This record gives sequence, C-alpha cells and structure tokens, in this order.
Amino acid sequence: MGKAGASNFTFHIESDMPEGGPKALIKMIKDAGMKASIVVKPKTPIEEVFPYLDDIHHVLIMTVEPGFSGQEFMKDMMPKVKKLREKAPDMNIQVDGGLSPKTIDTAAEVGANVIVAASAIFGSDDRKGVIDTLRAGVDKHICSKRIKANV
Repeated sequence: MGKAGASNFTFHIESDMPEGGPKALIKMIKDAGMKASIVVKPKTPIEEVFPYLDDIHHVLIMTVEPGFSGQEFMKDMMPKVKKLREKAPDMNIQVDGGLSPKTIDTAAEVGANVIVAASAIFGSDDRKGVIDTLRAGVDKHICSKRIKANV
C-alpha cells in the first residue's frame, strides 16, 4: 500500500497480527513509509489501544458494527471517545458509523474530531449542507478545547 502511495494504514486491533503483535505491525507500517492508525470495534475496550498511543497517528472508534452502511449510531460508544480524549488530548479521534447532523453534537462534545459519514451525505439532496453541518458541529465543540477539526 505504501508503494501505491498510501500515507496512512489503519488496522483493526482485533485482527490477526504478525508475530510480535500490534507493535510489530505498527513497525512494518512505519517502515513502509506510512502512518499507523488503529480501529476499535464496539465490543473492544478502548484500553486495548493505550499501549500504542505513542506510536500511532489516530484511533478510529466504530460507532456501528463494521460491515455495511446505514446502521444506527451507537451512542454508548461515546464513553470510549471521552476516555481516549482524556488519555490522548492531542490525538486525532475518528468516529465512523451513523454520523449525521442529528448525532454530530453527541460525538464532537466528547472529543471526536475526525468524522466519517456516508449515508447522511450521500442520502441527502443537500450534501454540502450536511457536510457543513458536520463541520460546524465539530468546530463548535472541539475548537474551544484546542483540538484540530478534521471533517
């Protein structure tokens, strides 16, 4: 992937790992010239990524079960976002799944600053308006905390 021009490689912490586990995989990713990032599925405790925070670029917290678009946002994932924001105040925290103008405040107020939205955008007749609303929601909540917005 690095040879193809990818600058970041994000892997599920729950995946099968090479010998040496996540540390070895992070090293392989970095040796290939990319930034390493970790995805956490809903049933995985956020503490599982804590040993790797100094070595990764961002954490993606799934707010739905991975697999298909259009699922309902899982608000009960927000304590993970909050706990990670407290542990890593300058880290990019990405959320993916069910993000929309109705859920953006819930995610951003606890520290999510990178938003993945598909159904909300592509299912709308006003895609720009949805994107603007998502960006404004992040800006409203995190700019006061001096966290960079990435929408």
